[in-house]
Amino acid sequence: MPDQIADMLTRIRNATSGRRTRVDVPQSKLKAEIARILQSEGYIQGFKFVELQVARRGYPDKMIRIFLKYGPRGERVLSGLERVSRPGRRVYCPKDKPPWVLAGLGTSIVTTSHGVMTGRQAAEAGVGGEVLCNVW
Repeated sequence: MPDQIADMLTRIRNATSGRRTRVDVPQSKLKAEIARILQSEGYIQGFKFVELQVARRGYPDKMIRIFLKYGPRGERVLSGLERVSRPGRRVYCPKDKPPWVLAGLGTSIVTTSHGVMTGRQAAEAGVGGEVLCNVW
């Protein structure tokens, strides 16, 4: 699969639309950092690393289990995920102009030379980078 980040976002998007409590995605360092940011921003309850006992052909053994978050009446906390920078079209943001999502109500996830962080954190640190995705 060429775009692992898009696959992760699609799995989360499909799980929230189906009102699932958790979703498993194949493990990588970048996906773990994205899950960490989603948890710190309050979009998901948490995540943990799991290892599957029975591995099927072509199915990875190590997974990240993401626990989704819903409101008191079952409304979705995570209402939208959008992949911005793709393998065919990379999108970068300069250090002085962080990306805005829904006029500041959403969060953008940026990979920089200082690691993966939100767009606001990147602007505070004075670094630019590649915009991975937008979350609202």
